[in-house]
Amino acid sequence: MTILVTGCAGFIGSSVSQALLARGEKVIGIDNINDYYDPNLKKSRLSYLLKQRCFEFHMVDIADRVAVETVLKNNPHITYITHLAAQPGVRYSRVNPYAYTRSNIEGHLVLMEAAKNLDKLSHFVYASSSSVYGANKKLPFSIRDKTDSPISLYAATKKSMEILSESYARMWEIPMTGLRLFTVYGPWGRPDMAPFIFTRKILAGEAIQVFNGGDMKRDFTYIDDIVAGIVASLEKPPDTESAHALYNLGNNRSEHLMYFIEVLEKAIGIKAKVDLKPMQPGDVKETYADIMETRCDIGFEPKTTIEEGLPKLVTWYREFYEN
Repeated sequence: MTILVTGCAGFIGSSVSQALLARGEKVIGIDNINDYYDPNLKKSRLSYLLKQRCFEFHMVDIADRVAVETVLKNNPHITYITHLAAQPGVRYSRVNPYAYTRSNIEGHLVLMEAAKNLDKLSHFVYASSSSVYGANKKLPFSIRDKTDSPISLYAATKKSMEILSESYARMWEIPMTGLRLFTVYGPWGRPDMAPFIFTRKILAGEAIQVFNGGDMKRDFTYIDDIVAGIVASLEKPPDTESAHALYNLGNNRSEHLMYFIEVLEKAIGIKAKVDLKPMQPGDVKETYADIMETRCDIGFEPKTTIEEGLPKLVTWYREFYEN
């Protein structure tokens, strides 16, 4: 199989690419290596992929229509698309909103337009987010819940991706699946996310900012479990009338933030200095994934607890940055 992976230099995209290459697939990777966070980390992830014989890389912005169309026209044998490129971050969406509409909405549209011309395309899988549940008070979050109350621009753009995908799946009969990802962490993680930030600051002896006075809970999901879910979903195209499906990819556990910090402190061997802050605009107090449909339809079963996953993050961080 030939699989297009967008965002291949990103945290999740590089991990998915590695998994696909390991099982003998050809991977065509797209990434623009932007500077939302340290490009050197992205280049380091990419360097591992470039050593693989069956990996082909194109430095392309997914919102660049001509560039994206060129890549897909030159690779008409693409059978699967794993669309992971996006502008992430709830808080940054208040600072630079146009980056989100360009990447998450326009970029998604550009890719779907190009994909509809691929004769051999069997399935288009894309990353949505748990943020689409917004102001939803019911827990755990189910794909059957309403998602019409986003509380951040980031969430609104991810919801828009789902709606656009539904329309394209119906109009062009493209089998499409959106995966709502829940707080992914692990080695090679994103520097703008709490697990990475907390690790860096605790090791440096700096205070960590803990929002809502620490009264928050998250469904922290280890990268290997997320990758397994994404890869498994590729070969499970929806058989619904609309040819579009949605699934949660989460750990099916909601961990209290202060307990998460305790586990991280133990893994590092240093007590954290905590700076308690009020809730930030756009944040939600708790996330918790209902994965019943994901289990039944694609066989997704998360295996990694934070007690197992956080030490692996710390070990990688020390090896990568301190050595």
